[in-house]
Amino acid sequence: MLEKLNLTQEWDKTFHKSDKVDHSKVTFHNRYGITLAADMYVPKNAGGKLSAIAVCGPFGAVKEQCSGLYAQTMAERGFLTIAFDPSFTGESGGEPRYMASPDINTEDFMAAVDFLSVNERVDADKIGIIGICGWGGMAINAAALDTRIKATVASTMYDMTRVNAKGYFDSADSEEARYEMKKTLNAQRIEDYKNGSYKLGGGVVDPLPKDAPFFVKDYYDYYKTDRGYHKRSLNSNGGWNVTGCMSFINQPILAYSNEIRSAVLIIHGEKAHSCYFGKDAYANMISGSKYADNKELMLIPDAVHTDLYDGGDKDYIPFDKIEEFFGKM
Repeated sequence: MLEKLNLTQEWDKTFHKSDKVDHSKVTFHNRYGITLAADMYVPKNAGGKLSAIAVCGPFGAVKEQCSGLYAQTMAERGFLTIAFDPSFTGESGGEPRYMASPDINTEDFMAAVDFLSVNERVDADKIGIIGICGWGGMAINAAALDTRIKATVASTMYDMTRVNAKGYFDSADSEEARYEMKKTLNAQRIEDYKNGSYKLGGGVVDPLPKDAPFFVKDYYDYYKTDRGYHKRSLNSNGGWNVTGCMSFINQPILAYSNEIRSAVLIIHGEKAHSCYFGKDAYANMISGSKYADNKELMLIPDAVHTDLYDGGDKDYIPFDKIEEFFGKM
């Protein structure tokens, strides 16, 4: 039996409501029986069947933050869109809370495609997805599995399996480092089992240490300030469970990304700490591929990681390019 969700009806986004689109709350379920919550945005006075886009991310964010901004903006440009909370987070269902899974979170995108495919206002042959940050990697993984997805945008992407298994910039890429990490996580499993609850790992650090690296300051500036704070956002508050991302260590995604036949656009800030994820994902996607002609890497000069969350101070998100890209579905 599917969960019944209690959805907030008030406008509680980190961005202003557009008068160019109609907004509603919707739900759908994935093949694991988890009910997902989404905001749907439809262009006002739109007629006929529309191209559609499902949006998710960043990793540890909620649909009231930048995925909703992307969805609303693309609806202003003529697409029917949904921004959804992944399983175990936000307003979506799934117990225990604050868990992540390479499999289930890829499935979340595919379930969104299920939902859009049967919507009477959607052209089922023109469905795309946008993944932001950690969901950029999930979006590419979904595109490698789901032949119904006609176009994919990965914005300021992370490969969450890579960073969990190897650390930032692959600085912990050794058997010894992984062993110690797994040893710590398995000890935490025992504590959680005894306690009957899961210990949270903590969201973005607060207060911000003076010697914090730039990327931590970048996250703080978004998640912990009025710019992007949201009460349901994991990153803005208590974070994932300590063991929440454990399975990412030995379940790498993107293994078959060079077999993706549909169009993929990877967008990254040139000065983002995470830019290496986008560059490497693009290189791997076109390596030995028969389908490289519709793949593109777009680097945004001077932009850092969170500039592609909300545009930063210079409207860095290339919405014109994204509109053009999805217009070719």
